Amino acid sequence: MQKKYLLGILLIAIIAGNIPFVSYADEYDDTIAAMQQQEAQTQAEISDLEKQTKETQDAISALQGQKAQTQSNVTNLETQSSALQSTINGYSNKLNSLNEEISEAEVAMAEVSSEIVKLNSELQQAKDEEQERYNLLKKRLKSTYEKGSGAGLLQILLESGSIQEFLTKFEYLNAIIEYDQRKISEYQELQADIESKKAVVEEKEAELDQYQTQLDEKHDELADLTDTVRGQLSNTKSTLSSEKNKLADYDKQLTELDSKMKALEAKTAAAQAALAKQIAERLAMTKEDTSGSYAASADELTWLAATIQAEADGESYTGKLAVGSVIMNRVKSSAFPSTVVGVITQNMQFASYRSGKVELIISNGPNSTCIRAAQEVLDGARVGDYLFFMTRYWADYYGIAEYEMIGNHAFFYRWIVKEKEEEEEQEAEETENSDDSSDNQESESSSESENEENSDESEESEENSEENSEENSEESEENSEENSEENSEENSDESSDEGGDSDEGGE
Repeated sequence: MQKKYLLGILLIAIIAGNIPFVSYADEYDDTIAAMQQQEAQTQAEISDLEKQTKETQDAISALQGQKAQTQSNVTNLETQSSALQSTINGYSNKLNSLNEEISEAEVAMAEVSSEIVKLNSELQQAKDEEQERYNLLKKRLKSTYEKGSGAGLLQILLESGSIQEFLTKFEYLNAIIEYDQRKISEYQELQADIESKKAVVEEKEAELDQYQTQLDEKHDELADLTDTVRGQLSNTKSTLSSEKNKLADYDKQLTELDSKMKALEAKTAAAQAALAKQIAERLAMTKEDTSGSYAASADELTWLAATIQAEADGESYTGKLAVGSVIMNRVKSSAFPSTVVGVITQNMQFASYRSGKVELIISNGPNSTCIRAAQEVLDGARVGDYLFFMTRYWADYYGIAEYEMIGNHAFFYRWIVKEKEEEEEQEAEETENSDDSSDNQESESSSESENEENSDESEESEENSEENSEENSEESEENSEENSEENSEENSDESSDEGGDSDEGGE
Protein backbone atom coordinates (compact mmCIF):
# COMPACT_ATOMS: atom_id res chain seq x y z
CA MET A 1 0.00 0.00 0.00
CA GLN A 2 2.82 2.35 0.91
CA LYS A 3 4.60 1.54 -2.36
CA LYS A 4 1.47 2.40 -4.37
CA TYR A 5 1.19 5.65 -2.46
CA LEU A 6 4.80 6.52 -3.21
CA LEU A 7 4.39 5.57 -6.89
CA GLY A 8 1.35 7.85 -7.12
CA ILE A 9 3.21 10.74 -5.58
CA LEU A 10 6.15 10.12 -7.93
CA LEU A 11 3.82 10.01 -10.97
CA ILE A 12 2.19 13.28 -9.93
CA ALA A 13 5.63 14.87 -9.49
CA ILE A 14 6.77 13.71 -12.94
CA ILE A 15 3.60 15.04 -14.59
CA ALA A 16 3.89 18.31 -12.69
CA GLY A 17 7.53 18.61 -13.77
CA ASN A 18 6.89 17.87 -17.45
CA ILE A 19 4.13 20.41 -17.93
CA PRO A 20 6.36 23.42 -17.11
CA PHE A 21 9.16 21.85 -19.11
CA VAL A 22 6.99 21.54 -22.22
CA SER A 23 5.68 25.04 -21.65
CA TYR A 24 9.23 26.35 -21.20
CA ALA A 25 10.43 24.61 -24.37
CA ASP A 26 7.62 26.15 -26.41
CA GLU A 27 8.32 29.57 -24.90
CA TYR A 28 12.05 29.14 -25.69
CA ASP A 29 11.31 28.26 -29.31
CA ASP A 30 8.97 31.25 -29.64
CA THR A 31 11.61 33.53 -28.12
CA ILE A 32 14.29 32.25 -30.48
CA ALA A 33 11.97 32.68 -33.48
CA ALA A 34 11.10 36.23 -32.41
CA MET A 35 14.79 37.03 -31.98
CA GLN A 36 15.61 35.64 -35.42
CA GLN A 37 12.78 37.66 -36.94
CA GLN A 38 14.12 40.79 -35.25
CA GLU A 39 17.61 39.98 -36.55
CA ALA A 40 16.22 39.56 -40.07
CA GLN A 41 14.55 42.98 -39.85
CA THR A 42 17.76 44.58 -38.63
CA GLN A 43 19.72 42.83 -41.37
CA ALA A 44 17.24 44.16 -43.95
CA GLU A 45 17.72 47.64 -42.49
CA ILE A 46 21.50 47.23 -42.77
CA SER A 47 21.17 46.06 -46.38
CA ASP A 48 19.05 49.11 -47.20
CA LEU A 49 21.56 51.42 -45.49
CA GLU A 50 24.42 49.75 -47.36
CA LYS A 51 22.50 50.22 -50.61
CA GLN A 52 21.99 53.92 -49.82
CA THR A 53 25.65 54.18 -48.86
CA LYS A 54 26.72 52.65 -52.18
CA GLU A 55 24.38 54.95 -54.11
CA THR A 56 25.75 57.93 -52.20
CA GLN A 57 29.31 56.79 -52.84
CA ASP A 58 28.53 56.36 -56.54
CA ALA A 59 27.03 59.86 -56.58
CA ILE A 60 30.16 61.20 -54.86
CA SER A 61 32.38 59.43 -57.39
CA ALA A 62 30.32 60.78 -60.29
CA LEU A 63 30.46 64.31 -58.88
CA GLN A 64 34.18 64.01 -58.27
CA GLY A 65 34.60 62.96 -61.90
CA GLN A 66 32.52 65.92 -63.08
CA LYS A 67 34.45 68.19 -60.76
CA ALA A 68 37.76 66.89 -62.11
CA GLN A 69 36.56 67.48 -65.68
CA THR A 70 35.35 70.97 -64.77
CA GLN A 71 38.64 71.69 -63.00
CA SER A 72 40.44 70.60 -66.17
CA ASN A 73 38.16 72.94 -68.16
CA VAL A 74 38.96 75.77 -65.76
CA THR A 75 42.67 75.14 -66.12
CA ASN A 76 42.40 75.08 -69.92
CA LEU A 77 40.25 78.22 -69.94
CA GLU A 78 42.68 80.02 -67.66
CA THR A 79 45.51 79.03 -69.99
CA GLN A 80 43.45 80.16 -72.98
CA SER A 81 42.54 83.41 -71.24
CA SER A 82 46.19 84.04 -70.43
CA ALA A 83 47.17 83.34 -74.05
CA LEU A 84 44.45 85.68 -75.36
CA GLN A 85 45.53 88.37 -72.94
CA SER A 86 49.10 87.96 -74.14
CA THR A 87 47.90 88.24 -77.74
CA ILE A 88 46.00 91.42 -76.89
CA ASN A 89 49.05 92.82 -75.15
CA GLY A 90 51.13 91.99 -78.25
CA TYR A 91 48.58 93.67 -80.51
CA SER A 92 48.49 96.67 -78.21
CA ASN A 93 52.27 96.96 -78.38
CA LYS A 94 52.14 96.71 -82.17
CA LEU A 95 49.38 99.29 -82.29
CA ASN A 96 51.43 101.60 -80.15
CA SER A 97 54.41 101.11 -82.49
CA LEU A 98 52.17 101.71 -85.51
CA ASN A 99 50.76 104.81 -83.89
CA GLU A 100 54.30 106.07 -83.39
CA GLU A 101 55.18 105.26 -87.00
CA ILE A 102 51.99 106.92 -88.22
CA SER A 103 52.80 109.98 -86.14
CA GLU A 104 56.32 110.06 -87.58
CA ALA A 105 54.91 109.61 -91.09
CA GLU A 106 52.43 112.42 -90.50
CA VAL A 107 55.27 114.68 -89.32
CA ALA A 108 57.31 113.73 -92.42
CA MET A 109 54.25 114.32 -94.61
CA ALA A 110 53.80 117.73 -93.03
CA GLU A 111 57.44 118.58 -93.71
CA VAL A 112 57.19 117.36 -97.32
CA SER A 113 53.96 119.26 -97.81
CA SER A 114 55.57 122.35 -96.41
CA GLU A 115 58.54 121.87 -98.74
CA ILE A 116 56.23 121.37 -101.70
CA VAL A 117 54.39 124.56 -100.80
CA LYS A 118 57.71 126.36 -100.58
CA LEU A 119 58.90 124.95 -103.94
CA ASN A 120 55.60 125.84 -105.54
CA SER A 121 56.03 129.34 -104.22
CA GLU A 122 59.61 129.51 -105.55
CA LEU A 123 58.53 128.03 -108.85
CA GLN A 124 55.76 130.50 -109.22
CA GLN A 125 58.13 133.32 -108.34
CA ALA A 126 60.63 132.08 -110.94
CA LYS A 127 57.86 131.85 -113.52
CA ASP A 128 56.72 135.34 -112.67
CA GLU A 129 60.29 136.69 -112.98
CA GLU A 130 60.78 134.79 -116.20
CA GLN A 131 57.58 136.19 -117.54
CA GLU A 132 58.58 139.65 -116.43
CA ARG A 133 62.01 139.31 -118.00
CA TYR A 134 60.46 137.91 -121.11
CA ASN A 135 58.06 140.82 -121.31
CA LEU A 136 60.90 143.31 -120.81
CA LEU A 137 62.99 141.59 -123.42
CA LYS A 138 60.10 141.46 -125.78
CA LYS A 139 59.37 145.09 -125.23
CA ARG A 140 63.00 146.04 -125.69
CA LEU A 141 63.33 143.96 -128.80
CA LYS A 142 60.17 145.38 -130.13
CA SER A 143 61.34 148.89 -129.45
CA THR A 144 64.75 148.09 -130.87
CA TYR A 145 63.94 146.01 -133.90
CA GLU A 146 60.54 147.26 -134.77
CA LYS A 147 61.10 151.03 -134.32
CA GLY A 148 60.31 152.96 -137.47
CA SER A 149 58.25 150.25 -139.13
CA GLY A 150 60.79 147.47 -138.62
CA ALA A 151 63.96 149.42 -139.42
CA GLY A 152 64.78 150.71 -135.94
CA LEU A 153 67.85 148.58 -135.20
CA LEU A 154 69.27 148.90 -138.63
CA GLN A 155 68.58 152.62 -138.61
CA ILE A 156 70.42 152.99 -135.30
CA LEU A 157 73.39 151.26 -136.76
CA LEU A 158 73.26 153.21 -140.02
CA GLU A 159 73.02 156.48 -138.19
CA SER A 160 76.39 155.87 -136.73
CA GLY A 161 78.83 158.63 -137.66
CA SER A 162 81.83 156.36 -137.78
CA ILE A 163 82.88 152.79 -137.82
CA GLN A 164 83.78 153.06 -134.19
CA GLU A 165 80.37 154.28 -133.23
CA PHE A 166 78.85 151.56 -135.40
CA LEU A 167 80.79 148.88 -133.58
CA THR A 168 80.06 150.43 -130.23
CA LYS A 169 76.33 150.49 -130.91
CA PHE A 170 76.48 146.99 -132.29
CA GLU A 171 78.26 145.70 -129.17
CA TYR A 172 75.80 147.54 -126.95
CA LEU A 173 72.82 146.14 -128.74
CA ASN A 174 74.39 142.69 -128.78
CA ALA A 175 75.14 142.94 -125.02
CA ILE A 176 71.55 143.85 -124.29
CA ILE A 177 70.25 140.94 -126.32
CA GLU A 178 72.72 138.52 -124.75
CA TYR A 179 71.82 139.78 -121.28
CA ASP A 180 68.14 139.28 -121.91
CA GLN A 181 68.76 135.88 -123.40
CA ARG A 182 70.99 134.91 -120.49
CA LYS A 183 68.37 136.00 -117.99
CA ILE A 184 65.73 134.09 -119.83
CA SER A 185 68.00 131.02 -119.81
CA GLU A 186 68.68 131.46 -116.09
CA TYR A 187 65.00 131.65 -115.30
CA GLN A 188 64.39 128.64 -117.48
CA GLU A 189 67.12 126.72 -115.70
CA LEU A 190 65.72 127.84 -112.36
CA GLN A 191 62.32 126.61 -113.40
CA ALA A 192 63.78 123.29 -114.51
CA ASP A 193 65.60 122.95 -111.19
CA ILE A 194 62.47 123.79 -109.24
CA GLU A 195 60.47 121.38 -111.38
CA SER A 196 63.06 118.68 -110.68
CA LYS A 197 62.97 119.35 -106.96
CA LYS A 198 59.21 119.43 -107.05
CA ALA A 199 59.14 116.12 -108.84
CA VAL A 200 61.41 114.56 -106.19
CA VAL A 201 59.33 116.01 -103.37
CA GLU A 202 56.11 114.93 -105.01
CA GLU A 203 57.53 111.42 -105.42
CA LYS A 204 58.52 111.44 -101.76
CA GLU A 205 55.07 112.72 -100.89
CA ALA A 206 53.55 109.88 -102.88
CA GLU A 207 55.75 107.32 -101.11
CA LEU A 208 54.85 108.79 -97.74
CA ASP A 209 51.21 108.84 -98.65
CA GLN A 210 51.39 105.20 -99.70
CA TYR A 211 53.31 104.32 -96.52
CA GLN A 212 50.76 106.12 -94.38
CA THR A 213 48.00 104.30 -96.21
CA GLN A 214 49.69 100.99 -95.45
CA LEU A 215 50.13 101.98 -91.83
CA ASP A 216 46.48 102.96 -91.60
CA GLU A 217 45.43 99.66 -93.14
CA LYS A 218 47.70 97.71 -90.80
CA HIS A 219 46.44 99.74 -87.86
CA ASP A 220 42.85 99.02 -88.82
CA GLU A 221 43.65 95.31 -89.26
CA LEU A 222 45.33 95.12 -85.86
CA ALA A 223 42.50 97.07 -84.29
CA ASP A 224 40.01 94.60 -85.79
CA LEU A 225 42.10 91.66 -84.57
CA THR A 226 42.35 93.22 -81.13
CA ASP A 227 38.58 93.67 -81.01
CA THR A 228 38.12 90.05 -82.11
CA VAL A 229 40.52 88.75 -79.49
CA ARG A 230 38.94 90.95 -76.86
CA GLY A 231 35.62 89.39 -77.75
CA GLN A 232 37.13 85.91 -77.48
CA LEU A 233 38.69 86.86 -74.16
CA SER A 234 35.35 88.14 -72.91
CA ASN A 235 33.65 84.89 -73.91
CA THR A 236 36.45 82.86 -72.35
CA LYS A 237 36.21 84.78 -69.09
CA SER A 238 32.43 84.33 -69.09
CA THR A 239 32.81 80.57 -69.62
CA LEU A 240 35.55 80.47 -66.99
CA SER A 241 33.29 82.20 -64.50
CA SER A 242 30.53 79.70 -65.29
CA GLU A 243 32.90 76.75 -64.81
CA LYS A 244 34.13 78.17 -61.51
CA ASN A 245 30.53 78.51 -60.37
CA LYS A 246 30.07 74.85 -61.30
CA LEU A 247 33.10 73.97 -59.16
CA ALA A 248 31.62 75.85 -56.21
CA ASP A 249 28.31 74.03 -56.75
CA TYR A 250 30.11 70.69 -56.95
CA ASP A 251 31.93 71.46 -53.70
CA LYS A 252 28.61 72.27 -52.05
CA GLN A 253 27.01 69.06 -53.33
CA LEU A 254 30.04 67.02 -52.29
CA THR A 255 29.89 68.54 -48.80
CA GLU A 256 26.22 67.62 -48.55
CA LEU A 257 26.87 64.09 -49.84
CA ASP A 258 29.80 63.73 -47.46
CA SER A 259 27.53 64.67 -44.55
CA LYS A 260 24.94 62.21 -45.84
CA MET A 261 27.64 59.55 -46.17
CA LYS A 262 28.77 60.07 -42.60
CA ALA A 263 25.18 59.93 -41.36
CA LEU A 264 24.59 56.69 -43.29
CA GLU A 265 27.82 55.22 -41.93
CA ALA A 266 26.75 56.16 -38.40
CA LYS A 267 23.31 54.60 -38.95
CA THR A 268 24.90 51.50 -40.47
CA ALA A 269 27.31 51.17 -37.55
CA ALA A 270 24.42 51.58 -35.10
CA ALA A 271 22.36 49.00 -36.97
CA GLN A 272 25.30 46.61 -37.09
CA ALA A 273 25.83 47.10 -33.38
CA ALA A 274 22.13 46.46 -32.78
CA LEU A 275 22.31 43.31 -34.92
CA ALA A 276 25.39 42.15 -33.05
CA LYS A 277 23.57 42.72 -29.80
CA GLN A 278 20.52 40.81 -31.02
CA ILE A 279 22.66 37.90 -32.22
CA ALA A 280 24.60 37.91 -28.97
CA GLU A 281 21.39 37.84 -26.94
CA ARG A 282 20.17 34.87 -28.95
CA LEU A 283 23.48 33.03 -28.73
CA ALA A 284 23.66 33.72 -25.00
CA MET A 285 20.65 31.49 -24.48
CA THR A 286 22.82 28.56 -25.52
CA LYS A 287 26.56 28.28 -25.99
CA GLU A 288 27.52 27.28 -29.52
CA ASP A 289 29.99 24.51 -30.25
CA THR A 290 32.52 25.94 -32.72
CA SER A 291 34.85 22.98 -32.67
CA GLY A 292 35.29 20.41 -35.40
CA SER A 293 36.81 20.18 -38.85
CA TYR A 294 35.76 22.02 -41.99
CA ALA A 295 35.81 20.62 -45.52
CA ALA A 296 37.59 23.49 -47.23
CA SER A 297 38.40 23.89 -50.89
CA ALA A 298 41.93 24.65 -52.06
CA ASP A 299 40.88 28.26 -52.59
CA GLU A 300 39.57 28.54 -49.01
CA LEU A 301 42.80 27.02 -47.68
CA THR A 302 44.76 29.69 -49.57
CA TRP A 303 42.53 32.50 -48.24
CA LEU A 304 42.85 31.25 -44.66
CA ALA A 305 46.64 30.82 -44.90
CA ALA A 306 47.04 34.28 -46.50
CA THR A 307 44.97 35.92 -43.74
CA ILE A 308 46.97 34.12 -41.05
CA GLN A 309 50.17 35.36 -42.71
CA ALA A 310 48.80 38.91 -43.03
CA GLU A 311 47.76 39.03 -39.37
CA ALA A 312 50.38 36.87 -37.61
CA ASP A 313 53.37 36.43 -39.90
CA GLY A 314 55.73 37.57 -37.13
CA GLU A 315 53.97 35.59 -34.39
CA SER A 316 54.76 32.14 -33.04
CA TYR A 317 53.17 29.06 -34.52
CA THR A 318 50.69 29.05 -31.62
CA GLY A 319 49.86 32.66 -32.45
CA LYS A 320 49.22 31.68 -36.06
CA LEU A 321 46.95 28.84 -34.92
CA ALA A 322 45.12 31.25 -32.62
CA VAL A 323 44.35 33.65 -35.49
CA GLY A 324 43.16 30.72 -37.60
CA SER A 325 41.05 29.52 -34.67
CA VAL A 326 39.24 32.88 -34.48
CA ILE A 327 38.37 32.66 -38.18
CA MET A 328 37.14 29.05 -37.98
CA ASN A 329 35.23 29.69 -34.73
CA ARG A 330 33.40 32.43 -36.59
CA VAL A 331 32.70 30.11 -39.51
CA LYS A 332 31.15 27.64 -37.06
CA SER A 333 29.20 30.38 -35.23
CA SER A 334 25.74 31.39 -36.42
CA ALA A 335 26.64 35.00 -35.65
CA PHE A 336 29.05 35.20 -38.58
CA PRO A 337 29.17 34.08 -42.24
CA SER A 338 29.37 30.33 -42.68
CA THR A 339 32.33 30.28 -45.10
CA VAL A 340 36.01 31.06 -44.71
CA VAL A 341 36.01 33.73 -47.43
CA GLY A 342 32.75 35.16 -46.08
CA VAL A 343 34.25 35.65 -42.61
CA ILE A 344 37.48 37.18 -43.96
CA THR A 345 35.73 39.57 -46.36
CA GLN A 346 32.90 40.53 -43.98
CA ASN A 347 32.36 44.27 -43.93
CA MET A 348 34.44 46.25 -41.44
CA GLN A 349 36.21 43.19 -39.97
CA PHE A 350 39.74 42.43 -41.18
CA ALA A 351 41.81 45.53 -42.00
CA SER A 352 44.41 43.35 -43.72
CA TYR A 353 41.76 42.38 -46.27
CA ARG A 354 40.51 45.94 -46.75
CA SER A 355 44.06 47.21 -47.28
CA GLY A 356 44.64 44.60 -50.00
CA LYS A 357 47.39 42.82 -48.06
CA VAL A 358 45.56 39.48 -48.02
CA GLU A 359 44.99 39.46 -51.78
CA LEU A 360 48.60 40.52 -52.36
CA ILE A 361 49.78 37.49 -50.36
CA ILE A 362 47.35 35.29 -52.31
CA SER A 363 48.81 36.53 -55.58
CA ASN A 364 52.34 35.69 -54.41
CA GLY A 365 51.30 32.56 -52.53
CA PRO A 366 51.28 32.22 -48.69
CA ASN A 367 54.30 30.65 -47.00
CA SER A 368 54.39 26.98 -46.05
CA THR A 369 54.18 27.61 -42.29
CA CYS A 370 50.92 29.55 -42.61
CA ILE A 371 49.55 26.92 -45.00
CA ARG A 372 50.33 24.19 -42.42
CA ALA A 373 48.69 26.23 -39.62
CA ALA A 374 45.61 26.83 -41.79
CA GLN A 375 45.32 23.14 -42.61
CA GLU A 376 45.55 22.16 -38.93
CA VAL A 377 42.79 24.60 -38.01
CA LEU A 378 40.61 23.31 -40.85
CA ASP A 379 41.21 19.76 -39.59
CA GLY A 380 39.78 20.75 -36.20
CA ALA A 381 42.73 22.07 -34.19
CA ARG A 382 41.76 25.04 -32.00
CA VAL A 383 43.59 27.35 -29.61
CA GLY A 384 40.57 28.34 -27.53
CA ASP A 385 37.01 29.27 -28.52
CA TYR A 386 37.94 32.91 -29.22
CA LEU A 387 35.85 34.97 -31.59
CA PHE A 388 37.93 38.15 -31.42
CA PHE A 389 41.56 39.28 -31.28
CA MET A 390 43.49 42.55 -31.30
CA THR A 391 46.70 44.00 -29.89
CA ARG A 392 47.01 44.63 -26.16
CA TYR A 393 47.00 48.38 -26.84
CA TRP A 394 43.57 48.27 -28.45
CA ALA A 395 42.24 45.75 -25.94
CA ASP A 396 43.16 48.16 -23.13
CA TYR A 397 41.92 51.10 -25.20
CA TYR A 398 38.48 49.51 -25.58
CA GLY A 399 38.59 48.39 -21.96
CA ILE A 400 38.30 44.65 -22.61
CA ALA A 401 37.99 43.09 -19.17
CA GLU A 402 39.07 39.54 -19.93
CA TYR A 403 41.50 38.48 -22.60
CA GLU A 404 44.41 36.09 -23.06
CA MET A 405 47.66 37.25 -24.57
CA ILE A 406 49.22 34.96 -27.19
CA GLY A 407 52.26 36.69 -28.57
CA ASN A 408 51.32 40.27 -29.39
CA HIS A 409 47.59 39.63 -29.69
CA ALA A 410 44.84 39.68 -27.08
CA PHE A 411 42.27 36.92 -27.69
CA PHE A 412 38.80 36.73 -26.11
CA TYR A 413 35.43 35.09 -26.63
CA ARG A 414 33.11 37.78 -25.30
CA TRP A 415 33.46 41.53 -25.37
CA ILE A 416 33.33 42.32 -21.67
CA VAL A 417 34.14 46.01 -21.27
CA LYS A 418 35.37 47.51 -18.02
CA GLU A 419 33.57 50.65 -17.00
CA LYS A 420 35.78 53.69 -17.58
CA GLU A 421 35.99 55.92 -14.52
CA GLU A 422 36.30 59.67 -14.86
CA GLU A 423 38.94 59.92 -12.14
CA GLU A 424 41.59 57.42 -11.18
CA GLU A 425 41.04 58.00 -7.46
CA GLN A 426 37.42 56.92 -7.69
CA GLU A 427 38.39 53.74 -9.51
CA ALA A 428 39.93 52.11 -6.44
CA GLU A 429 37.00 53.11 -4.24
CA GLU A 430 34.46 51.79 -6.71
CA THR A 431 36.47 48.57 -7.03
CA GLU A 432 36.30 48.12 -3.25
CA ASN A 433 32.62 48.95 -3.24
CA SER A 434 31.98 46.46 -5.98
CA ASP A 435 33.95 43.80 -4.06
CA ASP A 436 31.93 44.51 -0.90
CA SER A 437 28.73 44.45 -2.89
CA SER A 438 29.61 41.08 -4.43
CA ASP A 439 30.42 39.69 -0.95
CA ASN A 440 27.08 40.94 0.34
CA GLN A 441 25.28 39.46 -2.60
CA GLU A 442 26.99 36.12 -1.99
CA SER A 443 26.06 36.20 1.67
CA GLU A 444 22.51 37.20 0.81
CA SER A 445 22.24 34.46 -1.77
CA SER A 446 23.62 31.92 0.69
CA SER A 447 21.21 33.08 3.40
CA GLU A 448 18.33 32.93 0.97
CA SER A 449 19.29 29.41 -0.04
CA GLU A 450 19.47 28.45 3.62
CA ASN A 451 16.05 29.94 4.24
CA GLU A 452 14.70 28.10 1.27
CA GLU A 453 16.16 24.85 2.56
CA ASN A 454 14.69 25.51 6.00
CA SER A 455 11.29 26.38 4.60
CA ASP A 456 11.26 23.18 2.57
CA GLU A 457 11.40 20.92 5.62
CA SER A 458 7.62 20.59 6.09
CA GLU A 459 6.74 17.05 4.97
CA GLU A 460 8.96 14.10 4.26
CA SER A 461 6.88 12.91 1.33
CA GLU A 462 6.89 16.27 -0.46
CA GLU A 463 10.39 17.29 0.58
CA ASN A 464 12.15 15.43 -2.22
CA SER A 465 9.83 16.73 -4.98
CA GLU A 466 9.91 20.30 -3.71
CA GLU A 467 13.71 20.25 -3.34
CA ASN A 468 14.03 18.79 -6.84
CA SER A 469 11.70 21.47 -8.21
CA GLU A 470 13.59 24.23 -6.42
CA GLU A 471 16.96 22.89 -7.59
CA ASN A 472 15.69 22.71 -11.19
CA SER A 473 14.36 26.24 -10.89
CA GLU A 474 17.64 27.51 -9.42
CA GLU A 475 19.66 25.78 -12.12
CA SER A 476 17.37 27.26 -14.78
CA GLU A 477 17.79 30.72 -13.27
CA GLU A 478 21.54 30.30 -13.05
CA ASN A 479 21.72 29.12 -16.67
CA SER A 480 19.51 32.03 -17.70
CA GLU A 481 21.76 34.47 -15.85
CA GLU A 482 24.88 32.94 -17.40
CA ASN A 483 23.30 33.01 -20.86
CA SER A 484 22.22 36.59 -20.29
CA GLU A 485 25.77 37.52 -19.34
CA GLU A 486 27.07 35.65 -22.37
CA ASN A 487 24.54 37.43 -24.57
CA SER A 488 25.56 40.77 -23.16
CA GLU A 489 29.20 39.94 -23.75
CA GLU A 490 28.57 38.73 -27.29
CA ASN A 491 26.48 41.83 -27.95
CA SER A 492 29.42 43.92 -26.94
CA ASP A 493 31.70 41.66 -28.97
CA GLU A 494 29.72 41.82 -32.13
CA SER A 495 28.68 45.44 -31.72
CA SER A 496 32.27 46.51 -31.51
CA ASP A 497 33.35 44.03 -34.17
CA GLU A 498 30.72 45.12 -36.66
CA GLY A 499 31.36 48.78 -35.96
CA GLY A 500 35.09 49.04 -36.59
CA ASP A 501 37.53 46.17 -36.89
CA SER A 502 37.38 45.06 -33.29
CA ASP A 503 39.18 41.84 -34.24
CA GLU A 504 42.19 43.88 -35.25
CA GLY A 505 41.95 46.70 -32.81
CA GLY A 506 40.92 49.20 -35.45
CA GLU A 507 44.16 48.81 -37.39
